[in-house]
Amino acid sequence: MNTPVTLLADFYKLSHREQYPAKTEYVYSVLTPRSNERAQFSQHVVVFGIQYYIKEYLIRRFNEGFFQKPKRQVIADYQRFVKHSLGLDPVPVAHLEALHDLGYLPIKISALAEGTRAPIRVPVLTIENTHPDFFWLSSYLETAMLNTLWLPMTSATVADGYRRILESFSLQTTGGVEGVDFQAHDFGMRGMSSEMTSTVSGAAHLLSFLGSDTIPAGCFHEEYYEADCEKAPIIMSIPATEHSVMCAYGEDSEQELFRHLLTDVYPKGFVSVVSDSWDFWRVVGEYLPALKSVILEREGRLVIRPDSGVPEDILCGTVQEFGKGQTPEEKGLIECLWDTFGGQVNDLGYKVLDPSIGAIYGDSITLERAQLILERLAAKGFASSNVVFGIGSRSYQSMTRDSFGFALKATSVVIDGQEKAIFKAPKTDKGGTKKSQKGRVRVYRDDQGQLTYEDGHTRESLAGCDNLLLPVFENGRLLRRTCLEDIRQLLKNK
Repeated sequence: MNTPVTLLADFYKLSHREQYPAKTEYVYSVLTPRSNERAQFSQHVVVFGIQYYIKEYLIRRFNEGFFQKPKRQVIADYQRFVKHSLGLDPVPVAHLEALHDLGYLPIKISALAEGTRAPIRVPVLTIENTHPDFFWLSSYLETAMLNTLWLPMTSATVADGYRRILESFSLQTTGGVEGVDFQAHDFGMRGMSSEMTSTVSGAAHLLSFLGSDTIPAGCFHEEYYEADCEKAPIIMSIPATEHSVMCAYGEDSEQELFRHLLTDVYPKGFVSVVSDSWDFWRVVGEYLPALKSVILEREGRLVIRPDSGVPEDILCGTVQEFGKGQTPEEKGLIECLWDTFGGQVNDLGYKVLDPSIGAIYGDSITLERAQLILERLAAKGFASSNVVFGIGSRSYQSMTRDSFGFALKATSVVIDGQEKAIFKAPKTDKGGTKKSQKGRVRVYRDDQGQLTYEDGHTRESLAGCDNLLLPVFENGRLLRRTCLEDIRQLLKNK
């Protein structure tokens, strides 16, 4: 489905042009994350998705679906739909005819660099029209812009939260962050609301991690963020079984299936095997010990994947203290693997499993649950590197635009040559969340190096200020290009 760009909006946007004051010439709006439901894990949002929005919508969709189409067809399609949906007759189209005649999108967007961690309430983007005849356009684009941008920024922020948790525990229990790139694996595609949702969210995950099973997310970065999988890793995964494979062999053949996979199908390298199709603890307590020599002598790693139950109990056991559990359930998977395959105690005193064996858990993982699991493993003396998390829709699909309160609000207008600062500050909004900035804004670093903002500016006063909101799009052209590697490096540099 390829909705005409003239209709890529809420219906009420179609009537705003005629409602503005007479002689309105320019409308300037600001995109801001206004609130934070995830403050426990993040005091900021990760800026991401702007170049995608520009390339896909402001350039490709507008060029192919509007400017390069015959004006008669564009106008007829718009008139037909609006007439029979809003009951307008005639349907005003002079403004669209004028835009088509102009031949480009008279819009300027300035934004923070993608990969920036923007504190809550600090603007991340501004948009304004560049031609006075099209004052209505910047507000008209609000719906599509929010629809496109809140998800990549939200998922990028969630992924960054996982990254911070994993790096913290890795430093505590291993002394470094080697391997963290692969400790959170995106399993989200099947649980997201659409192909595009899973692609964009999965691309956001890849800012912080390399591991993912969401293949289109890697394609996204080649399409929109200058990536090339032949030149540098974008996305990586390993062979893995699913329940249909295990069940096809039958419960009585499960142990031999493990052997077959390890010796015949994948004699070396990484392979993940889902292990709870029937009796998970029998796999852990009987089958794996019986295959110990095969696993230890194999060149590679067998990754055990439980897929049901209470994740923290499955991984860490129901008995909290190491060595006190008697049954596999009481010990948990990681302690059982240690008992069977051993490993090393690192310089910090934490146990690290033999490299031939590992674990991944990908069901019902959340930021809270990931932290709890790592806390419980550390309390039992296990390094965080012993487990990988599969992150899916429980983390990414459950978020909304309100998770970080994204809003795009007009804060400055020019009417008959006079610039006017505007704002909203509802008295019924007791928490002040919906209060907007006033006038034009700049973003800068304070004396402590923290990002902050200053509003109340005019065009003239803003022109003389350093501003981290830099132009990225103007009059149909992308002004600055960013690539996946630049974003990753910016995030790693904190």
